[in-house]
Amino acid sequence: MVEKGKIVETVTAAIKAAPKRKFQESVDITINLKNVDLSQPKNRIDETILLPHTLGGVKIAVLGKGDITTQAKDAKVELIMGPQEIERLGGAPREARKIANEYRFFLAETTVMAQVGKHLGPRLGPRGRMPMPITSGTDIRPIVERLRASVKIRTKDRKTFHTKVGSTEMDPALIAENVDAVLKRVESKLEQGAMNIRSVYVKTTMGPAVRLM
Repeated sequence: MVEKGKIVETVTAAIKAAPKRKFQESVDITINLKNVDLSQPKNRIDETILLPHTLGGVKIAVLGKGDITTQAKDAKVELIMGPQEIERLGGAPREARKIANEYRFFLAETTVMAQVGKHLGPRLGPRGRMPMPITSGTDIRPIVERLRASVKIRTKDRKTFHTKVGSTEMDPALIAENVDAVLKRVESKLEQGAMNIRSVYVKTTMGPAVRLM
């Protein structure tokens, strides 16, 4: 396990090394694994990790009708789709693909899950973004709040993967706590823990990578 002080130093160095931009950049970590056979599905990592600090910029889509859409508006969800829109996107693959790439998490009423599987499944499934099913009467607002501070890690058969852990506007100490949370969860899913991690790098969207371990 990497000391938190070193994580803060690395995050700070990555932000300082990045060229100055007129827009806020994300801060990401890249993790490279070793001595793990990811051709075996049991060794793959597929986790949603709740971070200590909200990232910002996490877009969420809610699919359904009625009360769930009212709650979605209260929670300031970025995209709300009813049954007709779900069906329409089934015949608009380019638009459906754009939505699948743009939105991080999807929530869907159980009553529309069959429609979602039929019309959006081919776009969402391969990206690991099939919706979380929501039963009638569930308050989605606390779920949305948690997801805004969550990241999804899905290795498939690749030993190198990355995830967002913050933004250049955040305090490096807060970003470091997010990094620590991700690394702890990843290590817990590896047979040999930290011994299965070859290297970890921190970088901003447009900046150079700085090695953490």
